[in-house]
Amino acid sequence: MPQTVSLSEVLSALSHALDLTEGAPMGHTMRTCLIGMRLGREMGLGPADLSALYYALLLKDAGCSGNASRMAALFGSDDNETKARMKAVDWHRRARLAAFTFRNTARGQPFWSRVRQFLVIARTENMTRELITLRCERGANIARRLGFPEPTAGAIRSLDEHWCGLGYADGLAGDDIPLLARIANLAQTVEAFHDAQGVDAALAVAAERRESWFDPQLVSLVLGWRRDAGFWQALRTPDVTGLVLADEPADRVRFVDDEGLNDVARAFADIIDAKSPFTFEHSRRVADYAVTMGGVLGFDADELRRLYRAGLLHDIGKLGVSNRILDKAGPLSPAERAAMERHPANSFEILQRVSAFRGFARTAALHHEKLDGSGYPYGVTGADLDAPARCLVVADIYDALTTDRPYRKGMTRDDALALIRADVGAGKLCGTAVGALEAIGR
Repeated sequence: MPQTVSLSEVLSALSHALDLTEGAPMGHTMRTCLIGMRLGREMGLGPADLSALYYALLLKDAGCSGNASRMAALFGSDDNETKARMKAVDWHRRARLAAFTFRNTARGQPFWSRVRQFLVIARTENMTRELITLRCERGANIARRLGFPEPTAGAIRSLDEHWCGLGYADGLAGDDIPLLARIANLAQTVEAFHDAQGVDAALAVAAERRESWFDPQLVSLVLGWRRDAGFWQALRTPDVTGLVLADEPADRVRFVDDEGLNDVARAFADIIDAKSPFTFEHSRRVADYAVTMGGVLGFDADELRRLYRAGLLHDIGKLGVSNRILDKAGPLSPAERAAMERHPANSFEILQRVSAFRGFARTAALHHEKLDGSGYPYGVTGADLDAPARCLVVADIYDALTTDRPYRKGMTRDDALALIRADVGAGKLCGTAVGALEAIGR
């Protein structure tokens, strides 16, 4: 049935997917939100600005998947791990930055391979600006698409500007940087160091980067929290979601109806598909194929609604898979294949956190299963695959076969259908679902 739900609940839960693509511990975004909202209140922000800040903090990393492929190619290393390590580096200290870059270039490869890759990075003009601009612009545009005000989009766009003017994307300095962006930048850094090393480390990095990275007035506020043990302990509570939901300005709570939920699902589908150049609009196509197949098979409106969202979000767990795997042109190693085959389970873990999405979380997670039990990650059989799940499996395979992938060119419709029919004959795919695919005439 149609429903209306709190947008903050939906985005708080989906923020776990953004943590994945940044290589951050689960809950990083929500803990950053708590820190940033306290800063906003202590700075005396009014309800409208606090609301804009709240959603900027929850969506601060919405554009991060957009630079993942480029970063993996430049560094020759796992993009998720590289991003996670990058949070500890002071970019203004060039010698340290160069040493960090070398340590994280072509990790696990022979020394001279690492040197060659490092030289590629060193010779790439404006590399950092390019990577950050891509991320920040994508994130800001997603916020705009979801109907958030310009202060929210602007905070995301300017997230990596530094007080001294040496940040990105535009080199803004001091008060020219939007206040909400200054708050978010400090909040995410404090969270990262607090989570990894504790209160003293978090306050030390804030003090060390005062007037270089961070607004000195904001740093003074954070340093004043040193003895507030209750606050720091709250950041480690298992119920961080409850704290974040309670932190939304009470007179500005936003709700979304069914179409609003579809908008959120479509936005996150684009975040997912931006992870690799080989998956452009994959999730939207899978959703369209699956729903059209469901229409052929007579699914009711509720089934079609759930199937559409499952199609859009089935690969959300891929945000935690390195682009060194996703974009690899050759065969995967056993370890790489194991990492890839975990992504449907990650999709389930993320989607089941959203009350409005629990009804299709399992369907989304079954998109690589087969009737004979040869699929992954659960190895279930046909008895556990209902009609919507069977449609999603076939839709996903069909789109994968007919689009270019790093290891092969996309097939024609006829060739793809021939392979799919062979799997029907082998007892792997549902003949009814494949018949519905054939009937839609694409």
